Amino acid sequence: MGWMNDETGLERRAANYVPLTPLSHLKRAAAVHPLRDAVVYGTFRTNYAEHHARVSQLASALERHGIAPGDVVATVLPNIPAHVEAHFGVPACGAVLNAINVRLDLHTISYILDHGEARIVLVDTQFLGTVEAAIDEMESERQPMIVEVPDEKAGFHASGRHMTYEAFLAEGDPDFDWIMPEDEWESIALNYTSGTTGRPKGVVYHHRGAYLITLGTPIAWRMTLYPRYLTIVPLFHCNNWCHVWAMPALGGTTVCCRDVTAKAIYDAIADEGVTHFGGAPIVLNMIVNAREAERRAFDHVVEVFTAGAPPAAATLAAIEPLGFNITQVYGLTETYGPATECTWQDGQWDHLKGAERAAVKARQGVPFPNMDHIAVMDPDTMRQVPMDGAATGEIMMRGNATMKGYYKNPRATAEAFRGGYFHTGDIAVQHTDSYVQITDRAKDIIISGGENVSSVEVEGALMHHPAVLLCAVVAKPDEKWGEVPCAFVELKDGAEASDAELIAFARQRLAGFKTPKHVVFCELPKTSTGKVQKLELRRRASEF
Repeated sequence: MGWMNDETGLERRAANYVPLTPLSHLKRAAAVHPLRDAVVYGTFRTNYAEHHARVSQLASALERHGIAPGDVVATVLPNIPAHVEAHFGVPACGAVLNAINVRLDLHTISYILDHGEARIVLVDTQFLGTVEAAIDEMESERQPMIVEVPDEKAGFHASGRHMTYEAFLAEGDPDFDWIMPEDEWESIALNYTSGTTGRPKGVVYHHRGAYLITLGTPIAWRMTLYPRYLTIVPLFHCNNWCHVWAMPALGGTTVCCRDVTAKAIYDAIADEGVTHFGGAPIVLNMIVNAREAERRAFDHVVEVFTAGAPPAAATLAAIEPLGFNITQVYGLTETYGPATECTWQDGQWDHLKGAERAAVKARQGVPFPNMDHIAVMDPDTMRQVPMDGAATGEIMMRGNATMKGYYKNPRATAEAFRGGYFHTGDIAVQHTDSYVQITDRAKDIIISGGENVSSVEVEGALMHHPAVLLCAVVAKPDEKWGEVPCAFVELKDGAEASDAELIAFARQRLAGFKTPKHVVFCELPKTSTGKVQKLELRRRASEF
């Protein structure tokens, strides 16, 4: 068959090459499911026609305020409708969404606003004071415009100092023609992660990856049309694992949850018919330990993705009879959230009970359909380690839902992709059936309640105390949070300090979830070269 002429080729390309983007899901949903619930939050309800119109107004208003394709728009918002709308409205005007962790201290927020060069920031009134202080601390002379998002439902009213979100939306055109990506490699989101050094790194997502994970997730999660999804995973965390971008593809409903409590979860399941949500093991413990007055009856199985740390056997044994089916997933900010899941093998594992069942469910599992190859490899040789469940190596990944790179950090990007794979830094084994199972986290990362805590950052804060000579921070197992920071401190000769004093000192400099929960005073164990033996400290922390 001969080649087509150039003119035909161009027409063919126009017909069969359309850049992939999750924005297309909402365009389709507005046409196919206009009257179905799109976003629900208490009395706030929009169908897909209304949701599309509000997203269009936001995109239009951003453009009218000078936002051009490639500009960054930040958010400091909980899981409320405005944050769902921003996930579509910001890229719909060609801009890049930078959803900032609401739990961060003002200094880190200031750094992110500086580094990301946000032009506008949407701020929930609850966090307005922190963001205003962060902006005052910025080094850049061009400071972002603040748009306030009051939440009367939660009692947070407009301050009157800035334009409110609804007034901002009113300036936009509901028929705005979205600026779709010309290339699916264009950036859609910028997410900051602490990594291993404590200094935030900006992870850049592309439209292609965001689109493909929105198709891979429903397959992995066994979703059918019209799921009702509860936003337990923060929208600032890997863009809610990209789940809010996936819902329109299925005509699904996003049920917003501002404050994560057992009562809120049970109410959403009973009143809104929630079928799916994701969350850290702490959420599972919250459900299991809910008071009788917080519980509600429901007659369907709720599918739950959990990540951060494997759920304990006792937790699984307690929660599954309550009507929840738990699936362990694993991923990083750099992989748009979950990249693997412990796919249950019907007929092979159904007989497993108790500890055996929990052991299998604790595996990180196999790749999502949108990923290409995930393996445990020797980081020096870049070769697969034996798949015998005993040989250890580093989890390596390649696939369509892998970041573009770290923003303004080519050195870290090159190191992360050395050898043609993304290096996770997590140590694992691979079983004979190819299922991956983590045996140790990257050395300096503590995962507390699903949030990454850099031990280096916590150590840096404690070292500012005048009585501290040396300190080392490691993860201590915790029944509620999975892991919490535990500080081992060596004091200067003649100096005194209490554990409460050091915890309070750290709390002034760090976000609450990064603050040490335990302080142990001792002489730190060291190697012959003076290096602190953190492995020994981890052992001690696990014993008390």
